[in-house]
Amino acid sequence: MSTRCLRLPAAMIVAAFAGTMPAAANQLPLMLLPGPQTDAPHIHAPLWRQAPADVVTDGEEMAELPARLKRQVVDYPSREAPGTVIIDTPNTYLYVVLGSGRALRYGIGVGREGFTWSGVQSVTRKAEWPDWTPPEEMLHRQPYLPRMMAGGPGNPLGARAMYLGGTVYRIHGTNQPQTIGGRVSSGCIRMTNDDVIDLYRRVAIGTKVIVLPADQRAASPAYRPKPTLY
Repeated sequence: MSTRCLRLPAAMIVAAFAGTMPAAANQLPLMLLPGPQTDAPHIHAPLWRQAPADVVTDGEEMAELPARLKRQVVDYPSREAPGTVIIDTPNTYLYVVLGSGRALRYGIGVGREGFTWSGVQSVTRKAEWPDWTPPEEMLHRQPYLPRMMAGGPGNPLGARAMYLGGTVYRIHGTNQPQTIGGRVSSGCIRMTNDDVIDLYRRVAIGTKVIVLPADQRAASPAYRPKPTLY
């Protein structure tokens, strides 16, 4: 049984707690966190089948993705093992293979022209609300960038990051959800914070990640998706 975080309108929270907390504390955002779970039937399931349970940022809730970019289960024939991640660069999709001809599909943002790449990597590190240290080549192109930015809602890596092999590339969240579906990054794969939290819980260290070239479609010409929202 999954537990969802409860969210209340700001006006109701202020009314309920006004006068009962110190002034400094009243300036902090309030959140009702889920209580302890009495059972966890999913803990023995493969990570790629586990559902998320995390806090959603206000900006993420307000971002409305086009239907094709929303997280959904689709028909997806693949010879890859369940749990494999496939990046469909030209169509801005990320697939997690589920098996039996199905996959979980997410909308993503990919590298802009001249910054796409392809190959097979694996997840070598995972981080929650990661710090961001721009690589030297990025600082050379954009010298105004900070040398390091601590993790948090304002960090461009978003809520989670999964690092790919020994490369500088990551699958990560974003504080600009409106860029999902676009070709805007320096080669990293970006997702909404909702989606990257979901993916983070499904993949483990060592997960195989296949990044397809920008000119290659992920599915055969006979592929016809039949999505169901997930």
